[in-house]
Amino acid sequence: MSESVIADFVGSFNSEASARAEPVKGRILLSEKRLVLAGDEGKVTIPLTTIFDIAVGHVPDGLGEFFSSTVTIAFERSGKRMVAAVEADDDKIEKFTTVLFKAILNGTDMTVKHPARVGGRVTDEPFVPAKLFLKPETVRFRRADDTVDVDLSTVSDFDRLTREINGTEQPVLAVRHLNGGQAALSLGAMDSPRKMSILGRFLRLEYSDLMSDLEDVSLSEEQVELLVAVYSTGPGVSLASVLDMEGSQVTMVLNDLKADDLVVDADDGPKLTPKGRVVVSKHLEDVNS
Repeated sequence: MSESVIADFVGSFNSEASARAEPVKGRILLSEKRLVLAGDEGKVTIPLTTIFDIAVGHVPDGLGEFFSSTVTIAFERSGKRMVAAVEADDDKIEKFTTVLFKAILNGTDMTVKHPARVGGRVTDEPFVPAKLFLKPETVRFRRADDTVDVDLSTVSDFDRLTREINGTEQPVLAVRHLNGGQAALSLGAMDSPRKMSILGRFLRLEYSDLMSDLEDVSLSEEQVELLVAVYSTGPGVSLASVLDMEGSQVTMVLNDLKADDLVVDADDGPKLTPKGRVVVSKHLEDVNS
């Protein structure tokens, strides 16, 4: 491969584009332009521009029950839709998936409107050009004059909409999240439906991890109020006085929230975990809707 390699590891793989039915061991190489699955009996080369979906932990019917920790890549070849499944240990698959999403999406031209709404108020922000970058737990939109970071742990919901931009109807990704302590809505459009779909897949993947962690958590009104107070008050502020509660009661509620992994102790007082930020984000979105 002439271009620089950004991932290179040994694993098992299978593809409808190869002659063998069962998975084979080999090298998985990823560059900025292509994915190569290289085994003893040949290799399968998949240009990144042909990939239209990436699924983690799912093996399609017909590619066998041999896989454990897996990423499935859907791509087009000669007008046909094909899939390849790659298996390795959890850590390798997690890292490979991240760099694969980045290789496909980083630097993509978008048109963004941020924020399109703050609280219940619609803003008059225009759609402006931006470039998309994926960072750890963050989606970054780099505009001409500044950078907008959307912390994925503050996202309460996202959706596909259609909006008129510069006189044409375009598919738009709508992301509801926290921005500067307030519930906000940001909109992003791109020319490529393929990349829009892959960005949606990336967001669903990140979001579903947090959502699955929250499935078994049931909170009282008092606990939600305390989470919002932790989010909105600065270091050194007495939570008991903000909430008009006894100090012992605050401590008891905080201990319950720590047990649910919603709050952790920091040097300057309690701090929300990503799970805690999702709860606050959803609560503020409900209040403002």
